[in-house]
Order: sequence, then structure tokens, then C-alpha cells
Amino acid sequence: MTEKYSRRSFLQASTLAGAALLLPDSLLANTPAKQKNIGLQLYSVRDDMKKDPLATLKKVAEIGYKNVEHANYINHKFYGYEPSEFRKIIDDLGLNMRSGHVTLGGNHWDASKNDFTDAWKKTIEDAAILGQKYIISPWLDISLRKNFDDCKRFMDVFNKCGELSKKSGVKFGYHNHDFEFSLRLTSVKVYDIIMQNTDPNLVCQQLDIGNMYNGGGRAVELLKQYPNRFELMHVKDEIKGEKEPYESTILGTGIIGVAEVLKLAAKSGGTTEYILEQESYQGIPPMECMKTDLEWMKQAKF
Repeated sequence: MTEKYSRRSFLQASTLAGAALLLPDSLLANTPAKQKNIGLQLYSVRDDMKKDPLATLKKVAEIGYKNVEHANYINHKFYGYEPSEFRKIIDDLGLNMRSGHVTLGGNHWDASKNDFTDAWKKTIEDAAILGQKYIISPWLDISLRKNFDDCKRFMDVFNKCGELSKKSGVKFGYHNHDFEFSLRLTSVKVYDIIMQNTDPNLVCQQLDIGNMYNGGGRAVELLKQYPNRFELMHVKDEIKGEKEPYESTILGTGIIGVAEVLKLAAKSGGTTEYILEQESYQGIPPMECMKTDLEWMKQAKF
């Protein structure tokens, strides 16, 4: 989930009516969706949020989403609003901001003081004001993954951030892209360095099942390799892309096998937060995609 990802056109508008019907009867729900925390990553409607956050959030609520995840925290403001202001906006719309993305970088840790900067401490406080249960770092800067020792050392900072976040009633977590699976440091995948050097009690994982495809990662393999480590999930589907090997698409129309991933995540992944994210739309208006994705999700058996 970054501005680096863009897509091609391939699905017809008729997909909107038919995608929800692509699930075979064996995958239709027997567990009410309300028992799962299903939400929307607002990066999915990033252009709309940039133009008119209030109107976009209202539409998201009208479609039927109850939980949302932010992707815009700049100068201690959410989409241009002070934390308390934005909290009132989402509360009035009946929405919950259970999680949000803010990158924890090396500049947020003062090694000389063995402490986090005041700016990062405020970031956690602002997340708590918004009512977030999770604060998720969606990126690991290149400077922190140049060699094995530096990468492993920064995992100690991850653990310390988990301790700090707990004091505000928030859980700290990490969200993967693709480099974690394609890049090896001293023959070890970056993702394995992260998983093997973070305390599960302090650092939760948000598994993006689509991003990993371009790095060679596969969700089913990760869920089996690290059971009960993925409290959150970015639910996506993927198709062949033009600008990159794979790009996201409407749930149930791609190659991931999302329904099976969801069942494994619910059974042994420890997953409770299912956050829908679609970054490419194949010519279909993003908000219409979000509606179809939610309809599909509500029918999935997991």
C-alpha cells in the first residue's frame, strides 16, 4: 500500500454484478460477517479522500463498511484534520478507525537517549485519540535493510515500540510489501528477519496477501510457517499487470484463491482484522469496486 502501485484495465463493468456470484456454494458463509472485524483501507479510495474526505467517508459508511483504516497522517493530522476533529467525523458517521498506517523510521529513534522522539510519541498518542487498536508501520526504509545486522538491530526498536504503544492502549504492528520476500540479507529473507526477531506479544503482523506476490511470497505458505502471528490481514486479489507482474483486482476474480486464504487465516493464522484493499480498478470506479469487494467478503466462508 504505497503510491508506487498503479494498474491496467481489463475487467468489464458487468463484473460488478457478477463477482459476488463467483463463489461456489461450498464457500458461501455459515459464519455471520458481523463476527469478523471487516474494514476498508482508505488508500483504496485515495483520490476521493484527497478531493473530499467527508463525502468519501460518508459514502464508505453508506456502502456498509463499519471499520476503516487510514493511510494519511501528515504533520500530526489525519487527512488534514486534528485527531480530535477526525475522531468526531468518524464517530458521527458510525465508523471505527481500528487501525492506521504510519511508518516508523530510523529518525524516530534516538539511540543516544535510548528513547523515541517526541514526534513519534505524539504519533502514538494521536492514534489513541482516534480510537485505534493498532498502529501499523507499512514500510521498512532502505537504510534499515542494507545488511543483516542493521535490520536485526532495528527489530529491537520494533519491540521497544510495542512496549511504548501498549502504554497508550495501542498495539504496534508491521505491514509487508514485496521486498521482504525477494531481498535476502546473509541468505535470510527480510521477512524472516522481521518474524524471527520481533516479540509476538509486542509486535503484531498485518499480512498483505497481495503485495507479497511481486516478491515471490505466498499467503498460504506464510500462514503455515508462522501460525497465529497474523492478527491483521489486507485482503486482496491479484491479476497479471502491465507495469508490474501482478496488480490488485476485485475479490474473487484473480489468482490468489482468497477464500482459501481466509479460511486458513481464521483457523490457524490468529487473524481477527480483515481489511479490504484494492489499489487498481481495471477501469471500474474505485467506490464501485469497494462495494463489490464488501459484498464478496460478506459471502465468503471463513
